[in-house]
Amino acid sequence: MTETARTLRTRALAAISPTPRIAWVLLSLAAASCSSGGASPEVTPRTRTAASIAPEHGFDPRHYYDKRAISVERGAASFYADRFAGRLTANGERYDPNAYTAAHRTLPFGSVVRVVHERSGDWVLVRVNDRGPYARKRIIDLSRQAARRLSMLRDGVIRVRVEVLQLGSGKRRPAQVSRRAQRAK
Repeated sequence: MTETARTLRTRALAAISPTPRIAWVLLSLAAASCSSGGASPEVTPRTRTAASIAPEHGFDPRHYYDKRAISVERGAASFYADRFAGRLTANGERYDPNAYTAAHRTLPFGSVVRVVHERSGDWVLVRVNDRGPYARKRIIDLSRQAARRLSMLRDGVIRVRVEVLQLGSGKRRPAQVSRRAQRAK
């Protein structure tokens, strides 16, 4: 500690009454022990691998962060009701409310889009796996998880900008056989 820092610290401590002064000294000691590699263990940030991210999205979203939009569309977005959980989507997958997926009327299945909340600027990357929405003036239906990221669960319908980042193949996935049908065989 330099001479001027000691002088300033001494003056600051002298200006405080005895009870807060003790708290100040204890706080200084605690901060010094933490910064000097004391008893507290080193915390390393948890990194997420592509394998841990892909199940949520169905793709690695880090690949799309810096991509430019192929096309842009503006309109209203809504999200799927919970009652659709587990039902088959138009491409043959089961709807998972915790996945980052969406329904769009015309984009090919597998397309990756960035949905931007026009008021807040929040955005989310989703993969198109269903057709819809069927309500007038809406351009995209989002999964519950994607809606949560856009903070739209309370509002229900918001104004968004849909940026197409990659067009999908449009191929349907093979239909998933339900457990009931498997038992019947």
